[in-house]
Amino acid sequence: MGQFNYSAHDKSGAIVKGTVFAPDRAAATANLTAKSLTPVLIKEVAVGGKGSGGILGKFLGQHVSLQDKVVFSRQFATMINAGVPIVQSLTILTEQTTSKKLKRVTADVSKQVEGGATLANALAAHPDVFNEIYVNMVKAGEVGGILDQVLDRLATQQEKDAEIVSKVRSAMIYPGVITVATVSAFIFLMTVIVPKLSSIFENAGAELPIYTKIMLSISSFLVHGWWILLVGLVAFVIGFTRWRATESGRRTVDKLLLKMPIFGQILVKVNVARFARTFGSLMASGISVLDAINATKSALGNTVYQDELSVVAQSVKNGRPMSEHIRASKHFPAIVGQMLSVGEETGQMDSILLKLAEFYEKEVDTVVAGISSIIEPILIMVLGGMVGFIVISVFGPISNIGSSV
Repeated sequence: MGQFNYSAHDKSGAIVKGTVFAPDRAAATANLTAKSLTPVLIKEVAVGGKGSGGILGKFLGQHVSLQDKVVFSRQFATMINAGVPIVQSLTILTEQTTSKKLKRVTADVSKQVEGGATLANALAAHPDVFNEIYVNMVKAGEVGGILDQVLDRLATQQEKDAEIVSKVRSAMIYPGVITVATVSAFIFLMTVIVPKLSSIFENAGAELPIYTKIMLSISSFLVHGWWILLVGLVAFVIGFTRWRATESGRRTVDKLLLKMPIFGQILVKVNVARFARTFGSLMASGISVLDAINATKSALGNTVYQDELSVVAQSVKNGRPMSEHIRASKHFPAIVGQMLSVGEETGQMDSILLKLAEFYEKEVDTVVAGISSIIEPILIMVLGGMVGFIVISVFGPISNIGSSV
């Protein structure tokens, strides 16, 4: 969506100046002609530069959090429902928001709408804040005259996404802390304690068991060859990141993630819950099945499910029911295909999908809540095994030296 400054003749022949928002110059000209204006000069100006965040905003790390968008959508819905005009609502939201970037974006959206652009097109000019799903639902709300309901659904959907992300992150904190503590303790023992014991073993001249020799070799490598390990780790991270950014790398990683024990099941439930809520919200907003599928596909972070929905979209184009491929897919639980089939038969696809989303969101809660109880004993066993290995490797030779003396 471009921004064009114009000079034009009105019906009386007087020169009027202003701003119009359109995809291109031809569309801007058509927009002015529809308003009974005769264009004299149309000049495109940049939108989304420094004022909208742009490169400077990215450099400074400015972003709009999911919570900011939830509050924005909920307040916007309330004002629209109360009969407040869109431009006035956006002006109020600009003043109230605490996010600097969202403040600039909202001000720009207000300016575009005031200049004649639709709300959906104005939001589409800021894809880093309002994604395809948000724009499509707003567009359907404008056409159907249910903008307040659509914004309320968007707020609910974003709240659910935020809850899932927050719970998964919270569940990862404890295992992460334990893992860091375990690795740190092992490195400390091998680089500080074991080297001091190594000199004792050498002075004693006793024959060391194989497991003690292994421990001393690991300790020596960590003390003297740590830079090799560091360089190797950095090279691995850089190489993996670049490979992960490729199409084949992303697909391979996404497939492996779904096959991981425990975490794979969480990812399946998260993707299914997001699919059901997003698709159900789009359908409830009056968006066609095919458009809803394509929009939902962009909301899923896993390429496996994106590919599945691409096949579903092609199947729907060919006149086949959506549930047909979902039921045959090994990546969607059987209940998803069954519920979709019922929705197609009863014409209540949106409500059934939203109920399905609630079911899987609760499933995610249950699995995430049990992560700590599952991972904790595993990590404790690993930590105990490492410490036990060091203890046995140290006290075995010490005992032999004491016996010899």
